[in-house]
Amino acid sequence: MNFAPGAWKYAILPLLAAPFAFVFSVTASILALALGVGTLAFFRDPERTPPPTGVVSPADGNVSVLREEGDRVRLGVFMNVWHVHVVRAPFAATVTDVEHVSGANRPAFSKDSDRNERVHVRCETESSNLPTSESSEGVGNGSGDDDSVAEDPHAKADQPPSNAEVTLIAGAFARRIHPYAERGDELERGDRIGHIAFGSRVDLLFPPEVELEDIDVEIGDAMTAGETVVLEAPAGAEIEL
Repeated sequence: MNFAPGAWKYAILPLLAAPFAFVFSVTASILALALGVGTLAFFRDPERTPPPTGVVSPADGNVSVLREEGDRVRLGVFMNVWHVHVVRAPFAATVTDVEHVSGANRPAFSKDSDRNERVHVRCETESSNLPTSESSEGVGNGSGDDDSVAEDPHAKADQPPSNAEVTLIAGAFARRIHPYAERGDELERGDRIGHIAFGSRVDLLFPPEVELEDIDVEIGDAMTAGETVVLEAPAGAEIEL
């Protein structure tokens, strides 16, 4: 079994304490052992195999957010303590920016969580698994054209151009966000891009050409990172083997 980075840092102390605690109390020893094993379970990182086509969920959990924001669609996946906490790329893309934003640590299922600590992984994508439209021509070409940035209401003047974004959001107990991706990285669909210690929420902000009716999941649906298709590929999309 693979584990996300930092797993042993949290698990080693209770695992080492378990045999010594047995001298004083069987219950204390069992609790320490359970805490260590449970911590490793929180950090498990199983292999995932994306289906041939389609945009895949960036996280394990249940859909908690699905809404329009201007001309964009946001999909949010809430991770509970029993879910795998490793976040994956929903489609092939180039990372243009990774930004850490300090904030609160409210429960990730609450409305106030939009102001929580978070990490934005911004991307440029021309994935064949996404819809295309005439209005999207010139977007996602990575050229840094100022006009493409100005057309995106979510972009800021000092940010590199991007047309999609994966946001890792901390929660009440999940206060450690560990991004793996860096600016300039080339991501394939299903690649690991980070993890949130002890779970929380992951949002996917789709490119402008995606509409709400294109999304194939609903609030409450169970997701598996890198495998559950949240948006079917257009007819004739390139099949990834």
